[in-house]
Amino acid sequence: MQINNKPKLIIDTDPGHDDALAILMTLLSDQFEVLAITTVAGNATIEKVTRNAQAILDLIGSPVPIFSGFDEPLKRKLVTAVVHGESGMAGFDTSSTDCRLTQNAPEKMVELVTANPEEITILALGPLSNVARAIQLDSQFSSKVKQLVIMGGAIDVPGNKNRVAEFNFFVDPEAADDVFQAEVQKVLVPLDVCNTVILQVDDFRKVQNERLQSILIPMMEHFFGGLTSDEGTTGILVYDALAAYYLLNPHAFTLKAMDLVIETQGEHTFGMSVAEKRPHKVGKTNADVVVQIDDSQFRQDFFNILSRKTMTSLPDAAD
Repeated sequence: MQINNKPKLIIDTDPGHDDALAILMTLLSDQFEVLAITTVAGNATIEKVTRNAQAILDLIGSPVPIFSGFDEPLKRKLVTAVVHGESGMAGFDTSSTDCRLTQNAPEKMVELVTANPEEITILALGPLSNVARAIQLDSQFSSKVKQLVIMGGAIDVPGNKNRVAEFNFFVDPEAADDVFQAEVQKVLVPLDVCNTVILQVDDFRKVQNERLQSILIPMMEHFFGGLTSDEGTTGILVYDALAAYYLLNPHAFTLKAMDLVIETQGEHTFGMSVAEKRPHKVGKTNADVVVQIDDSQFRQDFFNILSRKTMTSLPDAAD
């Protein structure tokens, strides 16, 4: 019997253009045993993001199973994104994609992590509703997760949903609060670093897979339009792809340990990631926060992987 020694991974996601890039890069890298994709309501409704996730898998012929989460965040009504269009992934017609809503993503997380204690990393690319519900279901869940890599938060930069909150934490601040209180190793990829990596639509012409390029170009055109009109950016911010890249090449990142809490009550500040910045008050830290990324290394590896080429940094990948 052949033994698979690849690192085990669950991708928790709400596709989303940048989620699509993260999923494609992770799967096409062939560096992980992806046990499941769990979908969470965020960029669009649970039905739309689940359909989008299935369409991405169908695009590359991936058999990874998908398990959907619930319709809404823990305690709030769902607020969906503007930048991704009505479908959640404008520019890629997923309307004919068959998908099934299982509504058991948190239970499936618990099941997989329990069966593989301290072996599974969860790559959380959307609101943390599924992860928080899994923590609620099983008090031992956090201790059995190997690592939680999260795209979310804004530490020293403005929010992209309200003045101070990043979208994922804005949508479900209670879930984010629960997760950051949990005893689990966390790596956070916040807006601070995501804002420093800016791509253009023409960059995607570097993808040397004609079929994939033909799908990505119109997707990125729509995403570019949404970002520039809603967030005032000068190009495409690939957010979730950076979180996925951390798993492939952690040596391209600089981390800083921080003590973070998530605001859930403030009328103007809910969803805010609040770091303890008083040196004499910093005690126990609860997250390693990405503060810098090797932009050129990311670009090189990103387009190599999407072109089904070997990463230039492959010896360091998934250490």
